[in-house]
Amino acid sequence: MTAPGRRTNLALLAVFAVALATGAGSFATGASAGRWVIWAHGIAGLGVLALAPWKTQIARRGVARRRPSLLASLALAALVVIAVVAGLAHSTGALRSIGALTAMQVHVGAALVAVPLAVWHVIARPARPRPTDLSRRTLLRTGAFIGASTTAYVATEGLIRATGLPGGDRRFSGSFETGSFEPEAMPVTQWLNDAVPAIDADGWRLVVATTDGERSYGDGDFTRPDAAVRATLDCTGGWFAEQRWQGMWLSDLLGDADVGGSVLVRSLTGYRRRFPVSDAGRLLLASRVGGTPLSPGHGFPLRLVAPGRRGFWWVKWIDRIEFDDTPWWWQPPFPLA
Repeated sequence: MTAPGRRTNLALLAVFAVALATGAGSFATGASAGRWVIWAHGIAGLGVLALAPWKTQIARRGVARRRPSLLASLALAALVVIAVVAGLAHSTGALRSIGALTAMQVHVGAALVAVPLAVWHVIARPARPRPTDLSRRTLLRTGAFIGASTTAYVATEGLIRATGLPGGDRRFSGSFETGSFEPEAMPVTQWLNDAVPAIDADGWRLVVATTDGERSYGDGDFTRPDAAVRATLDCTGGWFAEQRWQGMWLSDLLGDADVGGSVLVRSLTGYRRRFPVSDAGRLLLASRVGGTPLSPGHGFPLRLVAPGRRGFWWVKWIDRIEFDDTPWWWQPPFPLA
């Protein structure tokens, strides 16, 4: 492989890795302080586009050789194109959904499927770095490339707003407003394979296990006039909705226990997330939204409201809360099921 071709592959590998890392970070970002991760993700995505013309020339030579792995390489290229195009479609708002899927879901899905193919591609056709790659000229080119990608990102965002495209109204996370202060218009989404369970309000119980033992609560025990918060549910599917939630503060159930570890909140479906014990005073166990009881799709009879965290932290259909010796961060950054 020629030196320019090898350097193009190395640059594309680096940009792809940054795009994946910042993409994962974007999913985890629920507060505006983390918006730089979303910016970095957008810049990396445009970097992939900027390298496409040079990579296309390399790919043409590879196609001409008709290697046995050609189909896998073409599949990788197609997935990267789909991920970039779907990401642009979402960010501009030109295309919010593709069939039953949102553009964001297509963007993320294509990127995740591309990862194993990208790993295979790197192993099968390694582009090894050399000492000369750290030359002053290379570093200057790298800086110019980053600067050009950043400028393109800023210009693109400005153009989206100047032309009045729907993407100009995105939240810092990239999500679009859907159903704020209209609970019935708020989308119903679950994480991966969860389904909306049929819950009998009379038979449902919440078990809370603390250092003092276990206590059980029923429907109707979770509405206090002074326990309410205006918070934004920001779903990783690409939408957000601001609502007024009512219920009971988690700290009211746990008391002032001085314990280590974490608080585990579990759903009737088996879904669960751990939280720092210190967050209990900021977490609301909501039984109502917008002054009305939760609907089954939105978590009836009880869901967690976690301001500043993305939607997958907002556990629905809660049936058990307990102290856990495991640190809150000792869990997958994103639920696996």
